[in-house]
Amino acid sequence: MEVFENLSASSRLPEEPLDAYSRVISGVAGKLGPAVVAVSGRRRRAGGSGVIIGSDGTVVTNSHVVRGLRQRGGGSLEVALSDGRSASAEVLGDDPPSDLAVVRFEAEGEVPVAPLGEASGLKVGQLVVAIGAPLGFQQSVTAGVVSALGRSLRGPRGGRTIENVIQTDAAINPGNSGGPLADATGRVVGINTAMIGGAQGIGFAVPVSAAFRRVIFSLVTEGRVRRAYLGVMVQTRPGGGAGVENVAPNGPADVAGVRPGDVIVGFNGKEVRSSDDLLSLLDAAAVGRDAGLRVLRGGRELTLSVRPQELPQE
Repeated sequence: MEVFENLSASSRLPEEPLDAYSRVISGVAGKLGPAVVAVSGRRRRAGGSGVIIGSDGTVVTNSHVVRGLRQRGGGSLEVALSDGRSASAEVLGDDPPSDLAVVRFEAEGEVPVAPLGEASGLKVGQLVVAIGAPLGFQQSVTAGVVSALGRSLRGPRGGRTIENVIQTDAAINPGNSGGPLADATGRVVGINTAMIGGAQGIGFAVPVSAAFRRVIFSLVTEGRVRRAYLGVMVQTRPGGGAGVENVAPNGPADVAGVRPGDVIVGFNGKEVRSSDDLLSLLDAAAVGRDAGLRVLRGGRELTLSVRPQELPQE
């Protein structure tokens, strides 16, 4: 076939329908992409990503994104929308323990809002899509699977451990932080938070859960999250309960007699089926109040008395 005939023939090819996998990714990008913003500092200083969850311009992003931009360029932030609009934004609150933050911009006209899903129903191997502004390339879409669930991740700059994060092999790069991780229906199931430098296909996202919703509500209404503190690092056990990985010396749990290897199955009269359950019960109402802590130890169930302290803000 002559080259000119080949060139001409290629221009007349009918448009082929997308395969099922491509249809899903394209559909998620079209549905969720307009609600994803780039978050930057003064003079468009590179920052991270965010996702609009309120028609009033309320955006969820990462605490480390907000704090990093503030440290490098003062308190002024800016968001860039997918349609080219940009606006200054104020920080309503940020919460390092969950690595979540909320900012708000003045919305001129209608703004797209991302639908929130629920991470509790995710399965390992399930398709997920990440959208954000890695290295400043806004509206970048990557896809992968849920690699693992219930991971623990050390917060930025040696901070506190963030529990129950989602691990994914969808490409997460600097600048993706704060952007959404979505399921195949286009619902946000996580907020991308970190990657492992030098590795390939190991990224993490804060799950959308009951705890996530409480954090966001507190940040919007009070500007901070008040928490109770036991002084334990826990991990969800396959059979249920929050397994104690280690105990902080002289912390409330240590004083109460909690040991590494214990499995916490109840707190203050309520069942604990996972580490997320325990974290959700350690709210402001639990600070400074004696509570019963049911633990499994060596096949026996014990009830210990513990008095949670308030988790320091810094």
